[in-house]
Amino acid sequence: MNRIFTAAALVIGNEILSGRTQDSNVSYLGRRLNELGVRLVEVRIVPDLEEAIVPALRTLKAENDYVFTTGGIGPTHDDITVDCVGAAFNLPVVEHPEARRLLEDYYGDRINEARLRMARAPKGAELIDNPVSAAPGLRVENVFVLAGVPSIMRAQFESAASSIRGGKPLQSTSLDVALAESEIAPGFRELQSRYPDVEMGSYPFRRGEKLGTSLVLRSADGNRLVEAAGELRQLVDSLGGELMPRE
Repeated sequence: MNRIFTAAALVIGNEILSGRTQDSNVSYLGRRLNELGVRLVEVRIVPDLEEAIVPALRTLKAENDYVFTTGGIGPTHDDITVDCVGAAFNLPVVEHPEARRLLEDYYGDRINEARLRMARAPKGAELIDNPVSAAPGLRVENVFVLAGVPSIMRAQFESAASSIRGGKPLQSTSLDVALAESEIAPGFRELQSRYPDVEMGSYPFRRGEKLGTSLVLRSADGNRLVEAAGELRQLVDSLGGELMPRE
C-alpha cells in the first residue's frame, strides 16, 4: 500500500489571530506539499507565547512526518520561534556562524544587534537558504522553521523542497452542478462507501440567483479517481442535474 506522508503547519503570530494580517502561507504550503506527495493534515494558529508554541510543536512533530512553522523569526523581541523550537527539542540556542556571515554580507555596514538575532539557531540546526533577504530558515529534524512574510517563506520552502520526501501526490477533479447539497447527499454518500480510497467533499455555492453544489474528488490513484468521477456524473444525470461552468 502506498505510504502516506503527512505534514502540519504551525502558524505563529498575534497579528494573524487579531485579523490584522491575513495568512496566505497555508494555501501555498498545502498546494506545494501535495505536489511533493505530502498531505497537509493539520494547521494550528498560535500566539507569540512560549507556553502555546512549545507544546503545539512537540505534539505536531511527534504525529507527522514534517512540521512547518511560519512567523516569529525576525529581529524583534517578540520573535521567539527559534527559542521555542530549541525548547521543544531541549536544545540550547546559539549563534550560527554561517548565518552570521550571511547576514553580515547582506547588510554590510547596516548590520546591528537586532539583525544579528536572526543568526540564532538551536544547536545543530541546518540552515535553509533565503535568496530574498539572506536571513535563513532553519531545519531541526523534521521541523522546518520558515518566515511569516509570504515572499520569504516561499523562497525558503523552495530551497528546502529537495529534502522533502513524499509519496504519490493527490489528483483531483470537480463538478459544479445545479443541485442542492441535500438532493445529491444520499447518492454521494453511497458512492463514497464504495470508493473509500477517494476523498469526496461537497460545497454549496450561490451564483447570482442560482444555487448549486461543487463536488470534489481526490485520490492518489488516478484510475480510481476516473472511475469514481464517471459514476458521479451518472448520479448527477440520474437526478436531472446540469453541469455549471466554473467561475
